[in-house]
Amino acid sequence: MPGQREDAPSGGFPLGAAVTLADLEDDPHPVLARLREREPVSWLPALGGWLVTRRDLALRVMRDAAAFTVDDPRFSTAQVVGPSMLSLDGAEHARHRSPFTHGFGHAEVRARLAAFVESETRRLVTAMQPAGAGDLRTGLAGPLAVAVMAEALGLRAADPSAVLAWYGAIVEAVSALTRGAPAGSAGDDAFGLLSSSLRATLAAGDQSSLLAEAAASGSLATGEIVSNAAVLMFGGIETTEGMITNAILHLLSRPGQLRLVLGDPSLMPSAIEESLRLEPAAAVVDRYAAREVRIGDAVIRPGDLVTVSIAGAGRDPAVFPDPDRFDVRRANARLHLAFAHGPHFCLGVHLARLEAEAATRTALTLLPGLRLDPERPSAPRGLVFRKPPALHVRWDPARPDPEG
Repeated sequence: MPGQREDAPSGGFPLGAAVTLADLEDDPHPVLARLREREPVSWLPALGGWLVTRRDLALRVMRDAAAFTVDDPRFSTAQVVGPSMLSLDGAEHARHRSPFTHGFGHAEVRARLAAFVESETRRLVTAMQPAGAGDLRTGLAGPLAVAVMAEALGLRAADPSAVLAWYGAIVEAVSALTRGAPAGSAGDDAFGLLSSSLRATLAAGDQSSLLAEAAASGSLATGEIVSNAAVLMFGGIETTEGMITNAILHLLSRPGQLRLVLGDPSLMPSAIEESLRLEPAAAVVDRYAAREVRIGDAVIRPGDLVTVSIAGAGRDPAVFPDPDRFDVRRANARLHLAFAHGPHFCLGVHLARLEAEAATRTALTLLPGLRLDPERPSAPRGLVFRKPPALHVRWDPARPDPEG
């Protein structure tokens, strides 16, 4: 397994020793709760490393890039797309990230992409209206995330289905490496196709794209721009798709909370944050110990894999009372760590929130009587990225106008 050391701890962490990958992929929350209470930093042979489940300790790891780095050859995303802001620390991280920072600022995202997000969301939902039933993951969340990232990066000529296939293959390759399995060639092939499309966009000189702005900075080579654009697309599609799907699932699963939001639309942002706390689209982030560090009962050696459970931190009862309850009025929901923390805090946070709020609001508004399909239930799953494989729903299709 990635991160496995020859003298891995054999005692002192019995709960961690019993955890399987299936536990973490299917419904990890009961296991994470036990670990958080009794072994908040635990050695998991299934992961070949440490798992951190308590929020304060998760913050400690993510804030201290000198002790817990992403800059390691085992970092799964870098193995697929090459070095980028996601897999570098210190001055190199800043050099890779800074050319993209302005484009993802709150005001810039609103000015550049808000109208596109609204129109694309309405287009997708309107196309679904006549059917009376559908899958909101593949019909709304995924296509919206692809279209928005393509627009932001200037890939307007790319076939959305091709972009979706590229990113799906990259996600699967990264997930396979995280599980300790071979990545296969599909991820490399997909990145090659994505890279060609990104390079063509750069060559076309579209000055309105984030790629052009990054190129204008002069601090990154073309290959570096491509690698960073790939991880932006990777995060901007996978996690935003999961964020939207999970939020709608949470609301439709809890009629009382749904009524609150329908009665007071100003609660929608809070509902999105509470969904992120309860089921973050990215369940874990990986770091590697740069030196020996002691956290509680754990002595972490240089080179050890240290996985932060974002999902575990989001249900820490020391911070979130009654943590398994979905509460759109929870006052401190924004204290979740779904966008990570420290130097690697999510660059696309404002865009992700914009998309999730628009998609959830529009679906609830334009699909009257929106409800889960009782014959096709689904639940979030996944070791690294968590969302339902499908979100089958029904609604009341508009009746034809007899006067028309």
